[in-house]
Amino acid sequence: MNKVLLIIQREYLTRVRKKSFIVMIFVVPLLILAMGGVIALVAKDSDKLSSLQIVTVVDDSKIFVDKFHDVANIKFVVNHKDLKADKAESKKDENMSTLYIPADYAKKGGIQIFSKKKSAMQLTGEVEKQMGDIVFNYSLVQHHIDTAAIHSIKKIDISVNAVEITETGDKDANMGANIAISIACAIFIYISLFIYGGQVMRGVIEEKTSRIIEVIISSVKPFQLMLGKIIGVGLVGLTQFSAWIILSVISSKIAGHAFNSPQSPMAGIIATLSTIPFGYILGCFLFYFLTGYLLYSALFAAVGSAVDSETETQQFMFPITMPLLFTYILSVSVLFRAPDSALAVWLSIIPFTAPVAMMVRLPFDPPEWQIALSMFMMVIGFLFTTYVAARIYRVGILMYGKKASFKELAKWFFYKE
Repeated sequence: MNKVLLIIQREYLTRVRKKSFIVMIFVVPLLILAMGGVIALVAKDSDKLSSLQIVTVVDDSKIFVDKFHDVANIKFVVNHKDLKADKAESKKDENMSTLYIPADYAKKGGIQIFSKKKSAMQLTGEVEKQMGDIVFNYSLVQHHIDTAAIHSIKKIDISVNAVEITETGDKDANMGANIAISIACAIFIYISLFIYGGQVMRGVIEEKTSRIIEVIISSVKPFQLMLGKIIGVGLVGLTQFSAWIILSVISSKIAGHAFNSPQSPMAGIIATLSTIPFGYILGCFLFYFLTGYLLYSALFAAVGSAVDSETETQQFMFPITMPLLFTYILSVSVLFRAPDSALAVWLSIIPFTAPVAMMVRLPFDPPEWQIALSMFMMVIGFLFTTYVAARIYRVGILMYGKKASFKELAKWFFYKE
C-alpha cells in the first residue's frame, strides 16, 4: 500500500506543480465566460455577419411576382429575362441567386434556387416562409375571404408554465434551466473522461517507450503501478474541478450582489438558478466522474501498455469510446427530450454509458431506485474493467516491437501469473 501511495503522490505532484495546471485553473472559467459572451454577441449581431444576397425571381406561375419583400441581408428582384440568362448571372457572383417558380409550383421539387455555392438555410427558409404566406393570401382571395379581416385578428402567444407537484407543495419545474444543466453535465463528463483518461494512457506510453517502466516494475507490481497512476491522475482532475466549483460559487455570489435589484435583467436568471439543487447534482456529478474515470482510465491504461506509440492507439480507442460517444450524441439531441424513456433508463444503468446518460436525466428527478441501481452498476463496472485491464497491463508494459491486436490482448488476459 505504501508503494501505491508513493506512485499516487508522484503522479499527482508532477502534474499540479506545473505552471500550466495552475494557469488553467483560472483560465478555464474565464474562457467559458468569454465564450458565453462571444456566443451571445454573435447571436445578437448574426445578421451583420452575412453579406447581402440578391435573389432574382423567375415566376412562371405569375402568383408570386412583386409579392416578395426584402428582409435583412436578402433582397428580392423581379427579372423578366429567361431562366437561362438569370442562371448565368448567378454563376458569376456568389451573392446572387435565381429563384425559379414553375407554373405547377405545388409539385414537389419544382421550386428551385440556383446559386454559385450552396444556399444558406437562412435564404431557403425565408423563401419558403414568404411563399407560404403569399400562397395563403392567394387562397383566401380565390375563396372570396376578406384577407384584411383575417389579418386583423391578433395572434395570442400562449405560454405554458410547467409546475411540479411535491410533498412540500407546488414549485416551478424550470424546464429551460434543467435542460441547460443536463446538457452541460453531459458535456463536462464526456470531455473530462477523455482528457484525464488520455493522460493516463499517454503516461503509460511515455514510461514504456523510455524503458523507465523496466526499472519501476522491479520495485512494484504492475497492478500497483496502474492503480497508483489512475488514482493520481484522478485526484488531479478532482483538484481542478474543486477549484472551478469554488471559483464559480464566488462568481455567482458576486453576480448575486451585483444584480440583486428586481429591475436587473439578470435577477430572474439568478432567482431561477437558486431553485435548482446544485449540491445534489454536484455530488452525483463527482460520483459519476470518479467511477466513469476509473472505468475508462483502466481501459486507457491497458491500451497504453499494448502499444509503442500514441499513433497505434486508434484501433483500440474507437471500440472503447464508442458507447460514450454514442450516448453523448443522444444526450444533446434526444435524451433530454425524453429523460424517462426506456432508452434513457437503460443507458443510465449500463456502466459504459451511465456517466453521461444519468447526468442528463438527473435534473428531471429520475426514481431513486434507478439512481441506486445505476451507481451500483458503476461500481461493479469499474471493478470488472480494472481487473481486465490489470491482466492485460501486466503483460503489455514489457512487450516491445510487437504490434498488438484484440486477439493478442485476449491471450495476454489468460496468461498465468
